[in-house]
Amino acid sequence: MKSYKIAILHGDGTGPEVMREGLKVLAAVQKKFGFKLETTDYDLGGVRYKRTGETLSPGTLAELRTFDALYLSALGSPEFPPGVLERDILLKMRFELDQYVNLRPVKLYPGVKSILANRGPEHIDFVVVRENTEGLYAGNGGFLKKGTKDEVALQTSVNTRKGVERCLRYAFNLAQSRPRKQLHMVGKTNVLTYAFDLWDRTFNEVGEEFPDVARKYHHVDACCMFMIDQPELYDVIDNMFGDIITDVGGMLQGGLGVAASGNINPDKGGVSMFEPVGGTAPQFTGLNVINPLACIKAGGMMLTHLGEKAAGDAIEAASAKVAGSLPGLGVNQLGCGTTDVGDKVAALLA
Repeated sequence: MKSYKIAILHGDGTGPEVMREGLKVLAAVQKKFGFKLETTDYDLGGVRYKRTGETLSPGTLAELRTFDALYLSALGSPEFPPGVLERDILLKMRFELDQYVNLRPVKLYPGVKSILANRGPEHIDFVVVRENTEGLYAGNGGFLKKGTKDEVALQTSVNTRKGVERCLRYAFNLAQSRPRKQLHMVGKTNVLTYAFDLWDRTFNEVGEEFPDVARKYHHVDACCMFMIDQPELYDVIDNMFGDIITDVGGMLQGGLGVAASGNINPDKGGVSMFEPVGGTAPQFTGLNVINPLACIKAGGMMLTHLGEKAAGDAIEAASAKVAGSLPGLGVNQLGCGTTDVGDKVAALLA
């Protein structure tokens, strides 16, 4: 029986609650499809930081490199200054493990009501790809004369030909694998001229290797407008603006409670990480009201990435069926508890 080593990062707030349901579903699907997940728990996050003052040690990072994949719920706590846990754990893992593709599927399921009038599953089915280790997220910058009236703050976007090209190549390959074979690049070439000149030139040069993939371009402001007005325009999007358009996409598919993501290192031997898009929602901790479908779906994405596509597809199908049967997908809208949603998905896979 094939086995995979998976690091489980339970996270903060309601993170352990949704992770419990994700693991419940993974337990059901591995029995059905004949593989084994060997899991190791890590307490990275606010609880550990409060207890030890440690975020992510070099030793723990070295251990994480040995796994086949990382499965994370959510990190963050209002007890600490904004960005401490996110920067020193989440972003550090992305950079150190070279998880250079952020992957966000956006798909409206049958039976789930869209926030858009007269739009159904046939209109909302696209994937957003984002470069995950460069750009403004690289953290290149600093302060001059901090705390004085002459203070200067710099945050520089870093874009390399290597980083741009490998991200675009991943996006083109993804678009080529989908029926519509269409890739939109989303940028701001009319204002942010230097970085997006590099992206634009590379987009067209790499695109010559994929003659069957239609190349299109939208400014980010136009993309946000079209996602609300005509989401059916999009198939695969290569996006350079962080979570802006992906959170819009999350709302189009019913809310962040069903929005899953992957931080992907596609290279041989690379370690990728899979997580729900939503945050820790600490105010709802222990109330059994959080939707775990995003975490469950992230587990399905992980299996697909590991080569267990049939199992990943089964989790996606079961999640879609359960999502379509619920009164709503947000907090206090499920019509049942967090554990009940996990039970429903697991039962469909039993």
